[in-house]
Amino acid sequence: MSEPEAIHPRAGAPGRLEAVLFDLDGVVTDTARAHAAAWKRLFDEFLRTRADERREEFRPFDPERDYRVYVDGKPRNDGVRSFLRSRGIELPEGTPEDPPDADTVAGLGNRKQQYFRGWLRDHQVQTYPGTMRLLHELHAAGVKTALFSSSRNTEDVLRNAGALDLFAVRVDGNDLRALDLPGKPDPAMLREAASRLGVPPGRAAVIEDAIAGVEAGVRGGFGLVIGVDRGDDGEGLKRAGAHLVVGDLSELSVSETHGLVVRTLDSLPAVWDREGEVRARLSEKSPLVFLDYDGTLTPIVEDHTMAFLAGEMRAAIADLATRCPVAIVSGRDLAMLRRLVALDTVYLAGSHGFEIAGPGGSIDALEKGSEFLPELDAVEAALRTRLAGIEGHSVERKRFSVAVHYRQVAEADVDRVVSVVEETIAEHPRLERGYGKKVFELRPGIDWNKGRAVLWLLERLGLDGMDVVPIYVGDDLTDEDAFRALSGRGLTVVVRDGESRPTAAEYTLADVAAVKRFLEMLTAVAARIAAPEGDGE
Repeated sequence: MSEPEAIHPRAGAPGRLEAVLFDLDGVVTDTARAHAAAWKRLFDEFLRTRADERREEFRPFDPERDYRVYVDGKPRNDGVRSFLRSRGIELPEGTPEDPPDADTVAGLGNRKQQYFRGWLRDHQVQTYPGTMRLLHELHAAGVKTALFSSSRNTEDVLRNAGALDLFAVRVDGNDLRALDLPGKPDPAMLREAASRLGVPPGRAAVIEDAIAGVEAGVRGGFGLVIGVDRGDDGEGLKRAGAHLVVGDLSELSVSETHGLVVRTLDSLPAVWDREGEVRARLSEKSPLVFLDYDGTLTPIVEDHTMAFLAGEMRAAIADLATRCPVAIVSGRDLAMLRRLVALDTVYLAGSHGFEIAGPGGSIDALEKGSEFLPELDAVEAALRTRLAGIEGHSVERKRFSVAVHYRQVAEADVDRVVSVVEETIAEHPRLERGYGKKVFELRPGIDWNKGRAVLWLLERLGLDGMDVVPIYVGDDLTDEDAFRALSGRGLTVVVRDGESRPTAAEYTLADVAAVKRFLEMLTAVAARIAAPEGDGE
């Protein structure tokens, strides 16, 4: 195990970090999609009416690009002005008292507020598990924390999420208005938060998911600016000046000697080096075990069609399934996974969780994204045609995705494979591209992944209480979604593959043989937990 990678403040910043400032939407709470939906409803209504009146082409608001570039992280009326300016539209400013149907900047802003508050009344706001874990670590280490947001709904959002007491200092849209401060990308709001903490900007970190917020942190001279890439805008956050970009805050930890550190595969402890610690975490709770397939239960092989489950591994899984629930979560589709695993005592989640079934009909089967099937058919046909002249590639059609394997493609031809995949995904913007080990995967662009599937299974099985410890073992980038979902709640183990990438996992295993040994340990632990009081071994 190597030393964890410390995150160093910008050049010239004095001393260690004393405080961390968190943005709200997209960093602490998962409300960015709600805001994007409210903005889209607002602008599509406005643009459609305007196009009809002027007999012009209607160009809808893009909830990905337009939201990210023009409105994300900005005060509401600044977002209205910014987006309208991008379309060459100018409206009167109006006043804060304008009704929501007024065609003024203030009126549109009030209508967006109306739509968002309607969403807030009908939905439960979720916090990000990795952020909650990092906050608790910072508090335990005595590092000060503050929250900032351009939203005037900050208190309502935190109360809805049950997170109102997490921050002693908050600076939000109401403070901007009361103090007449400019919004992001101006750093005034962030400097106000640091001032209330009594910490100079150079000794504080800023964590943001919006380009405007990253720019504000850089302009404000903050010692460290961390971008959180929840989608596909890591490069944009880097261009805005982020010193570090992570996929989730579960990739960060607090170290007494290094401050904030990046968790990487080679810096995590092995399960066997912390076996006593692991056993202690399992000692009083019932385990629920989730396992990836390729690279976890079977070695990665040159020909993906030959990744068969060894008899000894199958026996270890079957034995564990007699002691506690076991689910196998894989990128392979459900039908193939069922044939490969050949066990009727485990839960199966195929296609990265888009298809889920239980043993003997124990749960209602889940199928997400069936409306994308015709588009996936078209993508499969296009890829087979366009890649036909490249030796060594393989197009694998799964029910809810199309995978392009290039492990056996000559190095000189890999760029051609990448170009074909990029060309094809550009023609199908409703799909998204996923990454694995020597494989690209095109799948439905909806908010569903292995992490969502794990949480769905926990809830459906009624095992999401405090007396259950979910355990996830995986090796791939796609397993990071599950590690993040269980951050601070479960026990997460990554199978090392020689890389040194950031990870949200807590422990490592060396290879498939070590996974088998770990499953055998879990079986023994589960047997002791289930044994009646007083029974001996």
